[in-house]
Amino acid sequence: MMDSVVALYAHVLTPIAPFSWLGLPVSTLDLVGTVRLCIIMRQIKDILHKEHMSKPGAVAEARSFARSAATTLTVVFGGEVMTSPLIGVPPSFMVSGTATILFTAIQAIVDVVPSMPAPFFEMELPLSILDGFTRAFLLCNLIPPVVTANASPEISNSAWALLITSFLAANGGFFLANLFSFMHPTTLSIQTPPELMPYGWTTADLWCAPLITGLYALLTHAQPVWAEAHTLLVGGQTADKMADPVDPESARALCAVLLAALFAGRTVKNFSHVLRPQMKVKTQ
Repeated sequence: MMDSVVALYAHVLTPIAPFSWLGLPVSTLDLVGTVRLCIIMRQIKDILHKEHMSKPGAVAEARSFARSAATTLTVVFGGEVMTSPLIGVPPSFMVSGTATILFTAIQAIVDVVPSMPAPFFEMELPLSILDGFTRAFLLCNLIPPVVTANASPEISNSAWALLITSFLAANGGFFLANLFSFMHPTTLSIQTPPELMPYGWTTADLWCAPLITGLYALLTHAQPVWAEAHTLLVGGQTADKMADPVDPESARALCAVLLAALFAGRTVKNFSHVLRPQMKVKTQ
């Protein structure tokens, strides 16, 4: 199974036309993940707009593409903005504009669609597999090198810095978007994000980020402490031999499978009220 996942990653991470013609490293996974996120943003805004307008005397602010694009870019790059000053590296959108342009363009296309269906179980369950693959790529390939290749030895060798960076980078965008009510149909205002609400810490997206990054680092020996921990766990440490690391592609495949299973379980839980059979009332 892992070999199939590894092969699938190799295929979907290959740059595709017409982007490759321009020398842009945009892959199938990048494009599909971008479309998926932009659709989610549209669905969330539509749901919040419907809830707001159902209130007596409710008035909604006119929608603008500038705010829509700013919301999406905040979700995408907000975590980087939070972590970059802490580890002394520039955020990716300051180095390359490819992702910024791609997300903005796709969001513009999604926004002009007349209507967007609300999430439903039959659609979200298979898409949870896609979410697992895209999230694994973020947590295994995009975030760790920012820490492990850092110019500062204190940061590059710190397991804590790796986990905190993963936690903030993966979750900071939605946190900021919710904090400033970007997705609500009202004027911008500060509100308590769902992550800080009671039991908000139980959200799978929050804790899966450092957990999966830590697992990937453990298996691949991304930092010396992880190599020692891996050796200790397998019980193979000797005076001159450490446990062998797992190759990065196989480790990422395992992380993707775990995330896909996690997100599939979350989908079943979220739609349990729909899946639960309705009780029939017996009438005389």
